[in-house]
Amino acid sequence: MDAPKDASPSPKLHTRLRVWEFADRYVFEPVDGLADLFLSISRTNGSMNLVQELPPRGPSANPKVRIVFGVVGVLKLAVGSCCLVITDRDCVGSYMGHAVFKVTGLKFLPCTTASSAEQKKMESEFSDLLDAAERSIGLYFSYEANLTLTLQRLYDLGDTFKALPLWKQAERRFMWNGYLLEPLIENKLDQYLLPVIQGSFQNIHAEVGSDKVVVTMIARRCTRRIGTRCWRRGADPEGYAANFVESEQIMQTKGYTASYVQVRGSMPFLWEQIVDLTYKPSFDIVRVEEAARVLERHYHDLQKKYGAVVGIDLVNTTGGEGRLYERYAKSIEPILSEDIRFIHFDFHKICGHIHFERLSQLYDQIEDYLKKHKYFLLDDQGKKMAGQTGTVRTNCVDCLDRTNVTQSMVGRKTLESQLQQLGVLGGNDTISNHPAFDADYKVLWANHGDAISTQYSGTPALKGDFVRYGKRTTQGILNDLWNALARYYFNNFADGTKQDAMDLLQGHYVSSVSRDAAIPSRPGVMQSFRAAFALIFCAAMFMLMSLRQGKVSGF
Repeated sequence: MDAPKDASPSPKLHTRLRVWEFADRYVFEPVDGLADLFLSISRTNGSMNLVQELPPRGPSANPKVRIVFGVVGVLKLAVGSCCLVITDRDCVGSYMGHAVFKVTGLKFLPCTTASSAEQKKMESEFSDLLDAAERSIGLYFSYEANLTLTLQRLYDLGDTFKALPLWKQAERRFMWNGYLLEPLIENKLDQYLLPVIQGSFQNIHAEVGSDKVVVTMIARRCTRRIGTRCWRRGADPEGYAANFVESEQIMQTKGYTASYVQVRGSMPFLWEQIVDLTYKPSFDIVRVEEAARVLERHYHDLQKKYGAVVGIDLVNTTGGEGRLYERYAKSIEPILSEDIRFIHFDFHKICGHIHFERLSQLYDQIEDYLKKHKYFLLDDQGKKMAGQTGTVRTNCVDCLDRTNVTQSMVGRKTLESQLQQLGVLGGNDTISNHPAFDADYKVLWANHGDAISTQYSGTPALKGDFVRYGKRTTQGILNDLWNALARYYFNNFADGTKQDAMDLLQGHYVSSVSRDAAIPSRPGVMQSFRAAFALIFCAAMFMLMSLRQGKVSGF
């Protein structure tokens, strides 16, 4: 996305470093011409300081050398510490005129020497978590642009704020490596303090008639209650919700820039799902008496950040989901007002598995709200023409599949409104009338949903074929079956270690035992395991039969 460049942060961040691995220290040599000082980190205790030259080298000191593209931070462990660095990156576009990169390689550089059997045991345990942490996905950064804040927030804070070092500008809840950067902040190493977000960044370039349109999508995952699908549900006592994601859709055309922000997040009260080998573990609402207080805290925090809020709840009205819906509706009732609205839309009952066009019924209920609270708009001189004064908060159970279909509908309607205001589309024209643009826009939102889903559940989003193609397909339904089975496997046999790794990187790791495949000691587990195995077998057979049928019927 191209726009007028902000005032340059001072000092500039290092973009390329040569790491010398000496026996007693790591030395980071800037090779981007931005400084003459070298960062030295002790391999014994992790202490760091700036030095003016490399240690002497000779026949007995032949250090290993590698190129890295940034220091993500330092992780302090019971057995020492580790320095996390970016070993590979891909440029995925531009934002505010600056390059944006995706992390494609991470590496921990250990700063510890295990000296006892107990330390070696702990080191071995942590090594599994560090391996999982190195496989963290969906990480993005820019050396010059602040990816953690929306365009409207950046504009309102002004040029003086944008001249601060990036880490001082960053919104902490969206800075994935905030905890890891603390040792570097303490040592005032501004040129090495690189904020990283987890989520998604992508854009499309389209032609609509004679006008060029650029649409950028940014997803920012909140780190306050970060986790995996069944291991992090609901909200914590402070009101921070699991799988909370801020999605910003930015459009540029004719020199104008528009932005619209919406959010998703788990139902904001205390509830959980205990992994027990069943395909769909039961939902447990915890400390019911605190639900209203936690929910109120969550919504008032949203109001401070986004203004008015309309909460859209997409879960079923029956079964376990129905109990969650009833608690949500009852808990939010005391705070409902002109600025806090709540709409329940039983997605499965109304839309089923194929009639997603019935989401128009939901749009009819929020159209007045969207028009009232508008979107952020800058003219071709960079002056503010309008501001977004409210947001849409959407949830289902996972806040992935039904949620992404719904958010893509809201995003589409908002984009059409923007393009109509600027004269790119006629008053009754729609994106659907421009096939190439329509196809690219669908893929943009489908990729956006897949990225968020993969980070939370381990698989792409279900129902993604509708977002991607505008209709349900046989292949899409088969993919959903396969991904549902994959989610079951990840929930029970992989996400425990992944959750521990996430907690470790955010500074609140508590478990010292791997939780994967931990069999609960209660009756019925083996029966659950057999039932799950039977379910997988039946689903696999169903998929094979469907594939054969598809071949016969020409799909």
